[in-house]
Amino acid sequence: MTSRADRLKRLTRLQEQIKALHETRHATHLSQAASAARDAAELIESLNAASPLPGLFPDIYNRRIGAAKEREDRERLVAEQEAKNVSTATARTNIVERAYRDALRQEEREAAEKDQLEAIERTIANRK
Repeated sequence: MTSRADRLKRLTRLQEQIKALHETRHATHLSQAASAARDAAELIESLNAASPLPGLFPDIYNRRIGAAKEREDRERLVAEQEAKNVSTATARTNIVERAYRDALRQEEREAAEKDQLEAIERTIANRK
């Protein structure tokens, strides 16, 4: 059977991986939101430019601008949720790391006490 410290060490690694996953997803959603904002800005710029094509199809451009803005808002909301997940994962990781350190100290303390007890028992046995 593995010790409590070993199990907590594995759990700490797992929590760190989960945290990294949420951080990556957060960054991805922020990037996608920025991309959607750029798309909307480019479409608005082309709509306002003197180009004849947007003048012929303003409804299409307006729909695409609206869709880009909606995509930006949606990605920002998801990124916000991922930021909350990162915070939660960070807290969990800190708790597990603390428990791991406590378990290591406890195991070291128990090993030291066992060594002291064995030394005392040897001393008593040698006196007999």
